[in-house]
Amino acid sequence: MRLTAILLALGLGLTGLPGAAQQAQGGPLASGVVQSPILVIEFDRVYSQSAFGQRVATQIEQDGAAIAAENRRIEAELTEEERALTDERPNLPPEEFRALADAFDEKVQSLRDAQDAKARSLATRRDEAQRRFLAAAQPVLERLMRDSNAAVILERRTVFAAAGAIDVTDEAIAAIDAAIGDGSGLAPAPPAPEPEAEPGDTLEPAPPRLPAE
Repeated sequence: MRLTAILLALGLGLTGLPGAAQQAQGGPLASGVVQSPILVIEFDRVYSQSAFGQRVATQIEQDGAAIAAENRRIEAELTEEERALTDERPNLPPEEFRALADAFDEKVQSLRDAQDAKARSLATRRDEAQRRFLAAAQPVLERLMRDSNAAVILERRTVFAAAGAIDVTDEAIAAIDAAIGDGSGLAPAPPAPEPEAEPGDTLEPAPPRLPAE
């Protein structure tokens, strides 16, 4: 998901702001606020350095580390179980060993699926958090535009060159932090729309990654 998409939407949706015309005609400067019909912003930095983004990153990192530790524990347990089964093979009838081996393979696959689902859930949580942030940031950025008499905010990476004075990244971070804090009290974001499959496309599940065999 591209966090910068909202910036283009803001710019296209607000190009008719009266403030922009005032600025073009040499309107008065607002105290302490840059006045420009065009602003630029590094929205990835706005997200990552905001209190909201830092809280989410910490949670995701902690939960990801917990999943990784669980993966290592499961891998060690399965390795030991496989070794014990291999050692027992000479003492078992072939049919009994095959049944035990099949049961072990099913257990491995089930654990892989469960751990892979946890990893996908973590990625989904990260995307949902970004959508919540975008929804909460939009009115703050619109207010920043009005205060600056701006008609558009552009993502800095799409701009060839720009004066540093019109970069409002730091101002946006401070304004969003003041408005929503770390975002822990925000309502859940609406679910993202499901991608439409093109004719002939097939959806295949990602191959299990952990634990390693």
